[in-house]
Amino acid sequence: MMVGGVGKPLLFGAAATLLHGALALNIPRAQDATCTGSFTPVSASDFLAAMNPGWNVGNTLDAVENEGDWNNPPVVGATFDDAKAAGFKGIRLPVTWAYHFTSQSPDWTVDPAWLQRVSDVIDMITSRGLYALVNVHHDSWVWSDYSQASANITMIEEKFYKLWYQIGTKLACKGAQVAFEPINEPPGTTAEHGAEQNKLNNIFLQAINDAGGFNAQRVVTLVGVGEDGVKTSQWFKAPDPKFKNPWAIQYHYYSPYDFIFSAWGKTTWGSDADKAALEADIAAVRGNFSSIPLVIGEWAASPVATETAARWRYFDFFIRTAAKYNTSTVLWDNGADFLNRATHEWRDSVAEDIRRNAVKGVVNSLPDSTTDGASIEQFSSAYIYHKLNSTITDVSLPFILNGNAFSIVKLTKTGAELKKGSDYTTSGTNITFSSSFLKTVITPSSPTGSIANLTLSFSAGADLLVNILQYSTPVLGTTSSALPATSSDLAIPITWAGQNRPAAVKAVKSDGTFLVDDWTQYLGPLQQGRMTYSGQWDWDGSHVILKAAVLDAVRSAGKSTVFTVEFYPRVAGNAVNYTITV
Repeated sequence: MMVGGVGKPLLFGAAATLLHGALALNIPRAQDATCTGSFTPVSASDFLAAMNPGWNVGNTLDAVENEGDWNNPPVVGATFDDAKAAGFKGIRLPVTWAYHFTSQSPDWTVDPAWLQRVSDVIDMITSRGLYALVNVHHDSWVWSDYSQASANITMIEEKFYKLWYQIGTKLACKGAQVAFEPINEPPGTTAEHGAEQNKLNNIFLQAINDAGGFNAQRVVTLVGVGEDGVKTSQWFKAPDPKFKNPWAIQYHYYSPYDFIFSAWGKTTWGSDADKAALEADIAAVRGNFSSIPLVIGEWAASPVATETAARWRYFDFFIRTAAKYNTSTVLWDNGADFLNRATHEWRDSVAEDIRRNAVKGVVNSLPDSTTDGASIEQFSSAYIYHKLNSTITDVSLPFILNGNAFSIVKLTKTGAELKKGSDYTTSGTNITFSSSFLKTVITPSSPTGSIANLTLSFSAGADLLVNILQYSTPVLGTTSSALPATSSDLAIPITWAGQNRPAAVKAVKSDGTFLVDDWTQYLGPLQQGRMTYSGQWDWDGSHVILKAAVLDAVRSAGKSTVFTVEFYPRVAGNAVNYTITV
């Protein structure tokens, strides 16, 4: 096989012997090994139905370089108890193998201790009655990126086979509740890359079948290049029919990008157009693979990056739409978004309750919020926002009842039930909280920030929370600085005074043009000139952070720039300016 980019012609020899099985590569075969456990074959569609909904134990065994190196400690069995108690039926176990090889070509030996650790974690999952889907994860960009012009395709294919042969051998006798996924999100953008991934899918199947045990009957979820719906639909090809494994297609869905990743000031979601676009995406993949089982192996709308009411509506619509198109789902959780593994608490309990009801087909009532892209402000029925030192008045919040009716309202912390007629009234889809009640919660001594939560119950579906939050505009420790001489992140001290995170950051140069993404001039008033969270701005407990890439953009433009940091609620005046002078 020639060394070089994807699509180069293959020579006979090593590649041929590779695909003819382990024996030709002097690897001892495990096909004759006796498995003492039982294996009841299951179809791919039945497997996905049984593990739906699923949960990813992310940033853990897939951490670079070792489990525990990122934001989570090594996983423990209690984490899977928490997932099961939350209604999840399957666990996707991402595993990065790249840093656990103990030899180079041709053996590519995997550290037995790491293989054992993966096996032990799978047993933690299956012993709790959960299904498990194990993969090769960040190897996709560490050593298996065949999209690079300098990619050594011979090495990638050889190493891929050897890795999966060893995984398959170690896990050969696991029961039918364990499935395999060849690789996570393989990079690529062309038909040639797609063809290479199709080939790796076959190499993966060859390897696990050569490993023996129960593997020839095991469910697998195959992937297309990029593992997104569009490229998978374009270039995925069914595996060689000589392999009899029940198979499904896995793809990932993080759309719309601007809402999910808090890009360009997109803090709203839920318009008819938003919902139509999401449904069209999922329907298109189903339409391309009408008879093939499908699973969305990663999806999420993080409480870190998305507005609360919009997120809750997204959770509901996404789950119902996936079910409509017979597609299973596996929530991505990096350990910082959803389950607090240390306290065993879900950071957004309402989203989880909405998800559980949606999976069961139970109708949820949902909060209303701004969806019109032409709006100059944003409201949210997940909050009663009160500005510090302003008069307390009645507050009316609209809800999307979806055929349900208001039931009861309680103070979440004490469980005390509010009195209808005096504490609140209802009219149609609106609930109005009286100023007399709110004055018992928001007192002259109340600090800024979250003061109390109200639990709203309905005739069916999830309970919703309304957070009573007092706010003032946060204060920056300094409001300007000269452009730093070196390229590094700039942490600006801030004293929070409400919801302790920015909503968006706008960047305008001294000539009135936008610093980055000037095309946002064509978006609505809440998005024009806004930058993207994480890539261009960030925050922590006491700072707003402008990323080095943004300072480089100021340097390149050669113009002083005003950064307007906007907060929730997104209303006039709830923002501060920071100027970098050139």
